[in-house]
Amino acid sequence: MSKPTIVVVGGGAGGLELVTRLGHRLGRKDKADVILVDRNATHIWKPLLHEVATGVLDSGLDEISYQGHSAAHGYRFQRGTLSDVDRENQQITLAPISDEDGDEVLPARQIHYDHLVLAVGSVSNDFGTEGVRDHCHFLDSPGQAEGFRRALLNTFLRISGSETSESPVIAVGIIGAGATGVELAAELHDASRMLKSYGFTSLGREQLRVHLIEAAPKVLPVLPDRISQAVHRELEKLGVKVHVGTKVTRVDDSAIYTSDDSRIDIDLGVWAAGIKAPEFLAELGLSVERNNRIKVSATMQSLDDPRIFAFGDCASCPQEDGSVVPPRAQAAHQQANVLYHNLCATIEGKPMKDFKFRDHGSLISLAHFDAIGSLMRAASARSLFIEGNLAKFFYASLYRMHQRAIHGTVKTGMMLVVDGLNRFLKPRMKLH
Repeated sequence: MSKPTIVVVGGGAGGLELVTRLGHRLGRKDKADVILVDRNATHIWKPLLHEVATGVLDSGLDEISYQGHSAAHGYRFQRGTLSDVDRENQQITLAPISDEDGDEVLPARQIHYDHLVLAVGSVSNDFGTEGVRDHCHFLDSPGQAEGFRRALLNTFLRISGSETSESPVIAVGIIGAGATGVELAAELHDASRMLKSYGFTSLGREQLRVHLIEAAPKVLPVLPDRISQAVHRELEKLGVKVHVGTKVTRVDDSAIYTSDDSRIDIDLGVWAAGIKAPEFLAELGLSVERNNRIKVSATMQSLDDPRIFAFGDCASCPQEDGSVVPPRAQAAHQQANVLYHNLCATIEGKPMKDFKFRDHGSLISLAHFDAIGSLMRAASARSLFIEGNLAKFFYASLYRMHQRAIHGTVKTGMMLVVDGLNRFLKPRMKLH
């Protein structure tokens, strides 16, 4: 009897954690062929993309090579973009890969699967707002974050070197005051301070105008009021202009226009309002929600095909109260753990278990200035509000937990030491 093949499409936080554990238990022991598919060659933790966008985090130091990681952890890596799923023959098709000149490097390929896991995450949802695609930056991928960082540096250089104004100002408009928008707003103020301290530009925080625009009546609309209000106050202390209850109707290359006929002049625009699953998921013949999320059962199996699983931001997984699991990093981490158990159970002929989301709280980082959030008290519905150094410690520990899941305890400890050394040996931000 041939060993089963498990194909995981998507090497985000959840997907990489899943294939790492499957590789250790099944791949290394030759009980299954575990394959990871991703369009990129490297992985970086998505909650850190706002730091990549400001240069506070050098993606070249923190990114993980899928090929190298797979060789060390018992799974195989195939680079490519999913273009089709043939459910009858149990195989997926990967689109051809071309280089920068458009020349084909790898042709289209087919990969057989016995169990297929879709973990392709989410992308920004611009809701068809006029001008957003043409004039706003997105932070869905490391490439997009790097693109914004380069544009930010060029804008600082251009405006600081301009002779047309005696009091130059850089204006950045961030549309969407969820976690990404809020954290980016704070990081921009920290980045402008560091750029001036390194002599990159003569402009500092005093010349930076950050507009944070949110259609809902508060920032961080999905989080408790106490966190939202505390974050709002801290942002205003930093100098961020917060516009709540403000709907964006149009964007051009120099301004954001709102439903109350206001115009907000900008040099750079960022769209961070709303997410949806990638559109190609709606073309696979599987049941999906309006936002393209695949409908799955509590075991994370597609409602249409028990051999296909989906989890993370791209899946609509029901909860006992009738709602669906929220698209959050901690949910993807928890689902990866349960899905690991269910795939192993399926191969070993054992029963699967249902997924139950447990909210452990929420943490928001405001660069080095502050951190604010709440921690859930075990099974209780009550939460503990924290801020300051304690909140910063717990926020930093989230990334270390992710590293530990994909590298192990020893290597993560070594990385902690190396990161500490780099803070002394290298500039605190990427300046090139």
